[in-house]
Amino acid sequence: MNILVTGACGQLGTSIRKLAERQKTNRFIFTDVASRPGSDIVYLDITNQDAVRLLCGSEKVDLIVNCAGYTNVEKAEEDMALCKLLNADAPGILAAVAAERGATLIHISTDYVFGGDIPIPLKESFPTQPAGVYAATKLQGEKAVQDSGCKYLIIRSAWLYSAYGKNFLKTMRQLTAERQEVKVVYDQVGSPTWAGDLAAFILHIINTRQLGKTGIYHYSNEGVCSWYDFACAIRDLSGTPGRIVPCYSRDFPSKVHRPAYSVLDKGKVKETFGIRVPHWYASLKKCLEEDF
Repeated sequence: MNILVTGACGQLGTSIRKLAERQKTNRFIFTDVASRPGSDIVYLDITNQDAVRLLCGSEKVDLIVNCAGYTNVEKAEEDMALCKLLNADAPGILAAVAAERGATLIHISTDYVFGGDIPIPLKESFPTQPAGVYAATKLQGEKAVQDSGCKYLIIRSAWLYSAYGKNFLKTMRQLTAERQEVKVVYDQVGSPTWAGDLAAFILHIINTRQLGKTGIYHYSNEGVCSWYDFACAIRDLSGTPGRIVPCYSRDFPSKVHRPAYSVLDKGKVKETFGIRVPHWYASLKKCLEEDF
């Protein structure tokens, strides 16, 4: 199978690249606009439908895994046009090309589509209520994929971290090493997700030939914690000395409404694909041991 992966320089794309090195069955074409000369990553602008169509045709692509997107939630409020282009329009382009080819699209979405006001684990069937430009454009992207007529799997995840790119894990490791005290909110609750686990799940779907199970699925690590709890675990497992102080979200004024409760219900994904989802603490420990 020929598999095109977008956003190959990001957290999830890099994690898939790392795992794909061990694979012999499938052929991967990794793409990104951040590709550098001499890299094995192919340059591709996913907002250019002709370019996407040309590359998918020349490489005989059977599956597209879309890991690309605009992820700066705060800046999205000022950069609405680019955010919409990457999060809403580009998935529609990838889906349209997939439909033309009879290919499948795996598209990554987010817990932000719910708004964070429902205080129970969020099922795929729950009503969406995005707050802010980032959330709204991610939901638009989901709908563009669904309306395209292509075969698709949409995977919503949350609180993604890894050893790559910018994320909460790397920020906390740095801050607790450099500062005596760090304030972290404890009134936002969710489930941290190691990009390595999400990447492994995507490859599991591919390798076990379950791409025909069209629909929306939730995947995050098991367990629940606040950002404060997560930060404490990061500090303790990293051995950094900084003291972490719990605070309220209002102590960090923001243009964006951040979900207060973002725990995704994973019953559907576990039953459909026959997987066991690791607990967030075990995965955090594994990430720190393997990647740092």
